[in-house]
Amino acid sequence: MEKDMWGRRIRAYRKLKGYTQEGFAKRLGISVSVLGEIERGNRLPTNQLVGQIADALNITVEELSPILEEERRGKNV
Repeated sequence: MEKDMWGRRIRAYRKLKGYTQEGFAKRLGISVSVLGEIERGNRLPTNQLVGQIADALNITVEELSPILEEERRGKNV
């Protein structure tokens, strides 16, 4: 479940920022297949990779984090 949430958020932000999967994988220095596995929820990104993704997207790790997003929603309800 957690892998799915990370993957969906990474894909959404990647698309929002105008990156193709190939271009974004190249920017991160990982293979397209690894990025695809993460976005499909088959692989959990490492903490280091999460930081690299956030930096590349010019957002904070907190903005990218699905766990923190769920907590924020809970407080706003």
